[in-house]
Amino acid sequence: MASRLTVTPEKPQMSEPHSLVAEARSLAKSGRTAEAAALIVRLLYEEFGLAAADMRINSDIYSLNSLNGTFTADGEALFFKFHQEENEGAMSGEYYRARLLAEAGLPVDLPLHAATEPGRQILVYRRRTDARFADVLRALDDGGGALAMSQALAAERALNAQLMDVYASTLHPITPAQSVAEPIHRLFHERLVTADHQGAPGGRFVSYYQDKEFMLPGLNLGWQELKGLSLIVNGMRYDRTLGDLFDEAFIRLRPDRLADNGGVTAHGDAHNANVWMETPLAPGGRLPGGESSGANKDPSQACALVMFDPAFAGNHIPALLAEVKTTFHNVFAHPLWLYEPAEAATRYHATARRDGSTLNIEHDWQPSTVRLGLLHLKFAQIWRPLLALLAERGLLPEDWRRVVKLALFLCPTLVMNLRAGAEGGSHNPVSSAIGLATAVAMGAEPDRPDVLSSLLDGVTP
Repeated sequence: MASRLTVTPEKPQMSEPHSLVAEARSLAKSGRTAEAAALIVRLLYEEFGLAAADMRINSDIYSLNSLNGTFTADGEALFFKFHQEENEGAMSGEYYRARLLAEAGLPVDLPLHAATEPGRQILVYRRRTDARFADVLRALDDGGGALAMSQALAAERALNAQLMDVYASTLHPITPAQSVAEPIHRLFHERLVTADHQGAPGGRFVSYYQDKEFMLPGLNLGWQELKGLSLIVNGMRYDRTLGDLFDEAFIRLRPDRLADNGGVTAHGDAHNANVWMETPLAPGGRLPGGESSGANKDPSQACALVMFDPAFAGNHIPALLAEVKTTFHNVFAHPLWLYEPAEAATRYHATARRDGSTLNIEHDWQPSTVRLGLLHLKFAQIWRPLLALLAERGLLPEDWRRVVKLALFLCPTLVMNLRAGAEGGSHNPVSSAIGLATAVAMGAEPDRPDVLSSLLDGVTP
């Protein structure tokens, strides 16, 4: 596969380019899929000379900031994906870097073609029939699926071991400039600011929340009220308000400040919708994964996880950020509330009540058994040894816990708008209440141990 890789380099930019991928994503999001498909067909031909046929854009609950689909070209079944962010024209152009992950020893699906020019960035892979790990786990959340929970957790355990080996071998001191150059910050601090005015809060924080109205079950609050309220969630009081957490994250997660915890080679965004699950041979010798999954598999072989879409990969990723996205999105976003809020509202209940300066939220949502299994493996295999290694190398800042929790807090709040009824959003009062409560539990400290604080207490170096 490597010998066929086609890379279209970035062209010099004199001004902000028109983003073809942003236009395609916007069209698809608004239901104009035929027009979006036509743009992707054009892009594939202009960038790679591929005459795409049978173009199909996937309806994908996990693609909050991306677009993917399938097509055929020259008789070959192919798959495309791109990740599109605001102000994409300001990016370095080295947006997709699968090869550096493969060279580090991580299991990653290498694309056949990669375009890197801002506004036209897209990856093309040989199409697989493997399931994404996200879909496997979604079935397990409901007690179904073709694979047993033990097989899924065994696959996770194997991937964690590979990840930690790479983190241990690549950990090194980094400079503020090296940290700033890493694209992973586009998932965190750069969503808190506006590109041309980074000295003050802006970006998604302002467009999603500031001066907006929040509809919670039985209660409506404006941001100016909500941001200063103390939160009690299911009887547990947290020590920081939503306003406190955004303010703290704006200061502490600034890219230049995160050089203090060293850097590693990492994917940075390997949530399970960006992970294939390769399965052993099916009965009769059929390989569910097709040619791209490898040949001559032993039917007794365990399932293996392979990452793809390394939109934010890097060699100098701040070590404390490397596993934040996977920790949150693979565990605390499930079941349902982040990706399927309408369904969540039929399964869960939530209430909100204001008592003076306190907001009380009660809800009956909790992570499923398989999600808690993933969480415990992540802490046992990665967080605990990684923090110990950082301490041993003199790269663990005193406030490491705040860094981790603030980054976890930004995962749900800035990946999509958590306000019920927001334009272009999908949340309802029940899922919004669950989301805000979960976000605060990620970033603030409780007055008694909750799931996350108990695990962090257990890994203190």
